[in-house]
Amino acid sequence: MFGNFIYFIIVLLIYSTYQPSEDTNFTALETLFLFILLTVIFAVITWLQFQRIEKQVSKESFAKLDHKFHAALTRQSVMAIVLFSLDIYGLNLVSFVSNIPFLSIIPTLQALLFLGLFVFYLAIVWAFAHSPYNALYATGLPRESYILSNISFSVPILLPWLLLSGIADIINVLPFKLPKQMLATTEGQVLYFLVFLVAVAMIGPLMIQKFWRCKPLEAGDVRTRIENVCRQAGMEYANILYWPIFGGRMITAGVMGLVKKFRYILVTGAFIRFLEPDEIDAVIAHEVGHIKKNHLLFYLVFFVGYMLVSYATFDLLIYGVLYAEPLYRFIGRIGLNQTALTSSIFSIVTIVIFLVYFRFIFGYFMRNFERQADTYVYTLFDSAKPLISTLEKIAVTSGQPPDRPNWHHFSITKRIDYLKKCETDKSWIGRHDWKIKKSMAVYMTGIILIGAVGYQLNYSETGRQLNQYFFETVIKRELEKTPDNADLYSTLGDIYYSRQNYAQTIEAYEQSIMLEPHNPKALNNLAWLLATCEDKSFRRPRRALGLAQKAAALEKAPHILDTLAESYYVNGKFEAAVAAAMRALDLVTGDRSYYRKQLKKFMDSTLKTRTTA
Repeated sequence: MFGNFIYFIIVLLIYSTYQPSEDTNFTALETLFLFILLTVIFAVITWLQFQRIEKQVSKESFAKLDHKFHAALTRQSVMAIVLFSLDIYGLNLVSFVSNIPFLSIIPTLQALLFLGLFVFYLAIVWAFAHSPYNALYATGLPRESYILSNISFSVPILLPWLLLSGIADIINVLPFKLPKQMLATTEGQVLYFLVFLVAVAMIGPLMIQKFWRCKPLEAGDVRTRIENVCRQAGMEYANILYWPIFGGRMITAGVMGLVKKFRYILVTGAFIRFLEPDEIDAVIAHEVGHIKKNHLLFYLVFFVGYMLVSYATFDLLIYGVLYAEPLYRFIGRIGLNQTALTSSIFSIVTIVIFLVYFRFIFGYFMRNFERQADTYVYTLFDSAKPLISTLEKIAVTSGQPPDRPNWHHFSITKRIDYLKKCETDKSWIGRHDWKIKKSMAVYMTGIILIGAVGYQLNYSETGRQLNQYFFETVIKRELEKTPDNADLYSTLGDIYYSRQNYAQTIEAYEQSIMLEPHNPKALNNLAWLLATCEDKSFRRPRRALGLAQKAAALEKAPHILDTLAESYYVNGKFEAAVAAAMRALDLVTGDRSYYRKQLKKFMDSTLKTRTTA
């Protein structure tokens, strides 16, 4: 089930890293035909896979069939991701729907549309998997409940993204400048993400339990026992709820919620029916252990850590793409779409980073946190034998091999073996706690180092130089394709100016003006450089004034009139400078302090000239 979380996030990454192309590979009619054809082929292959397994139920061993079933389930889920990728990159479905007005205004709605498409593909897999699932495990679960349980268990992982993205879309639509300006900066986005992550972590369980249609557990012996264990451990909560996952046929329990007001204990019907009173106590003690050992808080830390890893590696990925220029030239020669390929590379690398981080790093901590929660039972009780017997019942009733490995839990066999070791030697409890402390120290050290790398790449002088080099390389590459692009030369001049490479700056601006003589930006920027350059050998006051006058004739903007005023000033025409500065000040809608300072400078020079005269 937890694997579905991974699938949904991978699909979200595939969608979010795709850059729509204006040109599509097929016409709308061809795309529709291929979409239907691929979906039908996928459905037929999926049906054949599970039909074959169902026919073998009475012929092969349970262990072998169990392996085949889960292998087929994983394989077809991965194929659903592949099919989704073909829809995005091969059929360019995003390009066909991106022009729909309400989808372009609220991009989250468009993303939901495509996530719904992936849910449809998974529903096909679950629909055909149901018959062999029932035949193999004898659950008696209706097909509809099986499909809806898989969907309802998986979809909440998308709720934080849905709210995060949806609120950002609403902010961008509303007529308020400050929130938009904040979201337009890296710092604002990070702050928004962190605040939102904490808020969702605290109140998210309230939404999730509503989505799962959980209901309060009625008063009785079971509820009383759960309340007593929580009271003994000193853990407060909002409510104890029925968890209807897979029709309540799984022996399982759970806890969610960082704060007591939104913390819920979840139990299934099978948990209540099949477990003895002391076993119920042991399982609840395990769930309490997650809270007492701060596992939910650590999970929040891991998500922040992933953000830092993504933040740092994104810049490294961009620089890597730059150095792959020979590959891009080869791709251009063989006729592949460079935009689509770049988008594909970003998607693949992003997905690999995500898989490595969550499958191996996050998975490592999840497994060990589960073991720590197991050993927490000894904090409340003298023995973990009731928990051991519960795990044995789960192995029997689930029909799954107890020694099957799992990326987020140790196998049932390993969990039982470790608890038996603790039964004979309690020092194993402390050893595991110490192992987690050391692991967290290593993790935090690594995250701090990665965060430092990200900071250096974005905010230090080294990062600034790398970014400038990046933009220069991109612009030069584009100029090779479009050598008559005046705007690119103007932007290249801006980069050279920021490096104080004045000769190259002048050359770039001159080239831009030659290609587009009526370009006010290039005219204005070159005029400013020739009027105010720190290296006085590059100053050309008369030329600066001529360029500034042309720019001002083309566009009446405060910064352009300020350049005109400065050009008058360096040519000794102080009254004209004052007039231009006053016009610039009148046009300013934001901070006027700079323009007031400029006007004062020009007026002081005028007064000084008159006094001297």
